[in-house]
Amino acid sequence: MLADVVLGLQHGDEAKGKVAHYLSKNKSYTHVLRFNGGCNAGHTIYHEGRKFVTHHIPAGVFYGIKSIIGPGCVISPKHFFAEVKELQDAGIQLHGKLFIAKNAHVITERHLNEERAENKIGTTRRGNGPAYRDKYARKGVRAFETSSLKSYIIDLYEEFHSDKTIKVLCEGAQGFGLDVDWGDYPYVTSSHCGLGSVFLNAVDPRWLRDVWGVAKIYETYVGAKSFEPDEPVFQTLRDLGEEYGATTSRPRQCNWLNLNELQKNIVLNSVNKLVINKMDVIRKLGQWKLYHNSNLISFENEKEMCDYVTAQLPSSVEIFFSEDKNRI
Repeated sequence: MLADVVLGLQHGDEAKGKVAHYLSKNKSYTHVLRFNGGCNAGHTIYHEGRKFVTHHIPAGVFYGIKSIIGPGCVISPKHFFAEVKELQDAGIQLHGKLFIAKNAHVITERHLNEERAENKIGTTRRGNGPAYRDKYARKGVRAFETSSLKSYIIDLYEEFHSDKTIKVLCEGAQGFGLDVDWGDYPYVTSSHCGLGSVFLNAVDPRWLRDVWGVAKIYETYVGAKSFEPDEPVFQTLRDLGEEYGATTSRPRQCNWLNLNELQKNIVLNSVNKLVINKMDVIRKLGQWKLYHNSNLISFENEKEMCDYVTAQLPSSVEIFFSEDKNRI
């Protein structure tokens, strides 16, 4: 039995979908499990030359791997079935491969209506916050109680804890910088985005093998707080990196990499594999900068910056500097 984990180390939008898609193709998993979040997240995946944006559905379906939306998630039936149709119309076979944990919670129309009025935090207004609130208030609706979802329902304990060999890739949403406990509260999401939440999805901690942390060489954020310095370079960076939300198309605020936050998030999530994306974007920009110990540090070139980042991170972490949309 083994489990690998993919999770974001910044504020979402780190290209976790690319990493999960790559690992699904190359690591012989029996299952891919989405362990947190809902349709407020969007994973951009390039599969066989075509672009897909998934919101609920794990990356394993692209390679015929049994894919499960876990109990740490909230489900919008409307968005779920729209996504199912989009994938099926594109020729992705989902029958017998896509499931929902019976104890996942459902986003109702009431949740959607409530969050449409929200404007203080800058959420995606997909109903996630109210659905999670009702979950913890013990008045939520679970997936097995929703007739339209019944053909997808699975008991995750029975699935994972049997006499079968289990090799599961656990796919996270958002990023640890948005975690409800560890993010910049209240500008956070409503779920736990870190390693700990994986084990609430019927995954035995003793199965853990690799934790793939994903970041960008710069940072982005979508929401109501002020994140981007008032400098023209960040508009250029946004355009070069195509930094517009996969779920909402809103422009992402941009800033330089915060190395202290990256160090902390690696430690708190036991990351041993680190993918740093968008190296080609920063190269096109022609500026290499990051924050470290409250100082803005500039570098002469890409190698100098990469060497500095590598030297500051734990030696136990294997680092992959990545740029291509389709592969690590």
